[in-house]
Amino acid sequence: MTKPLQSVKKASTEPVEETLTHLRRFDKSLPMSLLKAHEAVLKMFIPHLRAHDLSTQQWRVMRALAEVDALDVSELAEACSLLRPSVSRIIPNLEGRGIIRRKACSQDSRRSLVSITQKGRRLIAQIAPESEARYDWIESRFGRHNLYELYDLLHKLVEALDDAPLESGDVVDERDLRAG
Repeated sequence: MTKPLQSVKKASTEPVEETLTHLRRFDKSLPMSLLKAHEAVLKMFIPHLRAHDLSTQQWRVMRALAEVDALDVSELAEACSLLRPSVSRIIPNLEGRGIIRRKACSQDSRRSLVSITQKGRRLIAQIAPESEARYDWIESRFGRHNLYELYDLLHKLVEALDDAPLESGDVVDERDLRAG
């Protein structure tokens, strides 16, 4: 059973400096550690994607669509961990380049379904060997066991925090979670 989050909301009588000495060290901050890891990994892939005139967000959309028949915009945003407005800006670009297609949903005309085209699949097939080579390089530096353990731990972390109870009054702005 998960215990609810509780914050310390007492008025501190300690001087500021004494309070700061009890604060977790900045280099042990989980958000900062994850951000630095994210940036280190992206540095490996961004130049390669730019060479194909793609952003990391566009690549996520293409990869998500390559594994399904079609998704609506909300499902696609969720699958890619992007905001819906970001996905709505990405779609016309990729659609204009013939990489994806959008069509009205036959069951609900308010929804549109997005799918990848053969041209998009060929582009993924063209990019995939270099992408996999970069994964191989990461694995050679970090270790296969470490990489798979990291995947496992990150999935467990997401599962553990996904349903974390918030305190009343806590508001999480989705833009803070999925910017970019």
